[in-house]
Amino acid sequence: MGKICKIVVCGGTSVGKTSILQQALHGKVETPPFKTIEDIHVAIIDTDRGAKEKVQFYDTKGLDVSTYQELPRQYILMADGFILVFSLANLDSFHQMEQLRKSIKKERDFKDKVCMIALGNKADLVEERQVSAESVNTWEKKQKVRSFEVSATDRNSLVEPIIYLTSRLTQPPAKSSFLSGGKKSKSVDP
Repeated sequence: MGKICKIVVCGGTSVGKTSILQQALHGKVETPPFKTIEDIHVAIIDTDRGAKEKVQFYDTKGLDVSTYQELPRQYILMADGFILVFSLANLDSFHQMEQLRKSIKKERDFKDKVCMIALGNKADLVEERQVSAESVNTWEKKQKVRSFEVSATDRNSLVEPIIYLTSRLTQPPAKSSFLSGGKKSKSVDP
């Protein structure tokens, strides 16, 4: 276990950010849903390398879709990674997620590689779907952000995305060639 990773979970109001975290980390969703002001969840996550990593998830207040609000700057600057959440049953939340991605990249100066994933929540609400799988796939390829269709009511749909992001954030550093290559130095006693 290395450093503690900080993941900011952000998106519009009522897209299911808190429910996703509750289901993924605790195996249940509190009902009735409530508006989150801010919350922090801490979990030990198994990575795809078999290592266990400690992660702090920052559950942020939902951003109003009708009047585009920006994610507070302190979240953008302190985060190691981001989970952008939108509702597959709300096209405006999908567009807002793209605005979030742009503001994060802008604040992080585009040169700073930012690790993020997008979660299209409410995949179980097929009849209410407003965001097509084709739109999500096109966006994913264009923006180079991995996306997943999930449901806050199905814990199994949440495992892969969280392991994926945690694994990307906790990659072991590449081995240094500092001591392995070139000439070896000799000690000289005075």
